[in-house]
Amino acid sequence: MKKLLTLLLLAALSTNTVLAADGLFDRKKRTKRQRKTEQVVAVKVPADEKKPIEETPVEPQDTVVEKPVINDLTLNLTPAQVDSLIACWHELRQEIQYDEYFRHYILSDSVQIIGKDSIADRQRDTLYAKRLKNLVSTIPLAYNYIVRGHINRYVDIAPGTMSRILGLSQVYFPLIENELMAADMPIELRALPIIESALQVNAVSRAGAVGLWQFMPSTGKSYGLEINTLVDERRDPIRSTKAAIRFMKDLYRIFGDWTLAIAAYNCGPGNVNKAIARSGGKSFWQIYDYLPRETRGYVPAFIAATYAYNYHREHNIEMTKAPIPLALDTIHVNRVTHLEQISSTIDVNIETLRLLNPQYRMDIIPASTKPYTLVLPQRHINQYIEREAEIMAKDTVYLKEYLNPVNLDKKRLETRVTYHKIKRGETLGGIARRYGVTVNQLMRWNGIKNAARIREGQRLRIEK
Repeated sequence: MKKLLTLLLLAALSTNTVLAADGLFDRKKRTKRQRKTEQVVAVKVPADEKKPIEETPVEPQDTVVEKPVINDLTLNLTPAQVDSLIACWHELRQEIQYDEYFRHYILSDSVQIIGKDSIADRQRDTLYAKRLKNLVSTIPLAYNYIVRGHINRYVDIAPGTMSRILGLSQVYFPLIENELMAADMPIELRALPIIESALQVNAVSRAGAVGLWQFMPSTGKSYGLEINTLVDERRDPIRSTKAAIRFMKDLYRIFGDWTLAIAAYNCGPGNVNKAIARSGGKSFWQIYDYLPRETRGYVPAFIAATYAYNYHREHNIEMTKAPIPLALDTIHVNRVTHLEQISSTIDVNIETLRLLNPQYRMDIIPASTKPYTLVLPQRHINQYIEREAEIMAKDTVYLKEYLNPVNLDKKRLETRVTYHKIKRGETLGGIARRYGVTVNQLMRWNGIKNAARIREGQRLRIEK
């Protein structure tokens, strides 16, 4: 009997051990499958088991919410905010590059020459000649008493003019330098529009030359500039710069000397050629006496402008902030559009639009058969794009009177009045060049009898 009970006990223990092992094996397999599929799997029921085993409830796991990836370039900003950020970055880079150029590439000295006696003049001559030599240019930057007179005009007589030129140089010099480098021409040629127009895009000479580079109509058209009732690309900084560089390159091919090419830019290659024939000389200074009077001072003025730009800090001349934004961008317009359609819709006033787009003589972009460019502050590019449909929908309001040729002629003759507040150091001559008018006109419009008797803060009426 004892033996029977012992056998039954051993059999029961063996059965429990096998069942426990089977359960452990099933749990391991189930755990493995859960890790692979992340699904709830029912417990496997042994074949010899009559009663089904209930499923073990699995506690729900916490759902992991992925955070949206932020693009480092946009930082979740709106397009308008990105435009503003780009504008700030561009303006900062312009200011840094401007400062770095004079700190790292212009040899500074602390020499101060006081007095106007012969000894001081000789010291000044030595210093100016040394500074020009230090610039190291493929264009000969000679120094003599004629050049000294022009340098004095920039740094002593009219430092206010040079101050404003420095401000405008931050706007126009980068694009001029890019075009010069692309054409493999000396960077120093950027000084030409200083002596031509004082970097005023609306400058008009007594002879009818217009723009930064002072193109006459015939020369401008021969180099591909559009000049008509509505458009004058001589005032377009980009288009006129490309044309001027092509012109200068042609002149250099003719003479093989940059000073002769610069002289020919002023008086024409025919006059330079005649001076060469009469003098037998092969350089500017050798033919100097045979050139037209105005051209004799042109190359010395170019050398002086180059000196004044590079060494303005040695003469305590500070830059005046440019009247237009440094960060700009371009939109292509495919419909006839009035600038007031734009100014009345986005946050850019009509005067700023005119300064940025001076080629549109009557404020009309005549994009009927081809696209034209529109320059805007970088900060407002996205605003224009978002509201373009609204801008174009205003054409019937702003263009109605212009679409009639009779009204177009009336508008062309209509006087547009602008006011200018005189700043320290400004002269009537400089203001006249800036607005493309004459000194006599300024005096007549404002009842001025003596051009020298103007004061800081005085308001001038300018009719255009």
